[in-house]
Amino acid sequence: MVTINVRRLEDDVVDRLKARASRNKRSLEGEARHILQCAADNDMAAKRAAFAETIKQRRPLTEGRKHAPAEVLIRDDRDRGHRDDF
Repeated sequence: MVTINVRRLEDDVVDRLKARASRNKRSLEGEARHILQCAADNDMAAKRAAFAETIKQRRPLTEGRKHAPAEVLIRDDRDRGHRDDF
């Protein structure tokens, strides 16, 4: 594990983090850890790279098959009334 020091945070930022930590029943350190983990999990570049890799791996599975255009599939789904569930 790595330790990160954050210097020169504004007092009001620390106060808001403490309030948020209290609402979430976490320590200030625990709240900061949670925020950093969420930010890392939401990294869109990493998500795009993972998605591209998944597509690259699965594309050969459907190679040579005919595919219906998306608009046809959507229209078919709507015509069957599945949209009413939303």
